[in-house]
Amino acid sequence: MKKIITLSLFCFSLNIFCQTHEKKAVQNTIEAFFEGFHNKDSLAMRQTVSKDIILQSISKDKDGKASIKKEEFSQFLKYIVSIPETISFEEKLLSINIQIDGDMANAWTTYDFWFNGQFSHCGVNSFQLVKIGDEWKIIYLIDTRRKEGCTN
Repeated sequence: MKKIITLSLFCFSLNIFCQTHEKKAVQNTIEAFFEGFHNKDSLAMRQTVSKDIILQSISKDKDGKASIKKEEFSQFLKYIVSIPETISFEEKLLSINIQIDGDMANAWTTYDFWFNGQFSHCGVNSFQLVKIGDEWKIIYLIDTRRKEGCTN
């Protein structure tokens, strides 16, 4: 009986360790994405995503209705690398909640966005990731953008 309890506790502990390790790996992928973003490094950003990544943003139109905009990742990268050095921007992640099931992960990150030292907007990013080989890759990213209800 002691062996069964010991084995059960070992398996439970190992599962918690593996889950924590995988969550950290997912978080590292997201942090690497943003490091590339802030450094305007398209290669670094490209290394964190699947070749078939989907980017979307949800915002409000002039009538206050939800509007979804899809953006091609290659166009997004071109825009980021073309930002002049005189312009500063930072997306500050305020929290991250990661859930994993096998080779699929979801990360929900709240953020504040700053442009030239001034608060611009806040929102949430929802990342979908898949584990390809030993690496977590972002396959889908959708975000919200708003100016109300922010914590800044």
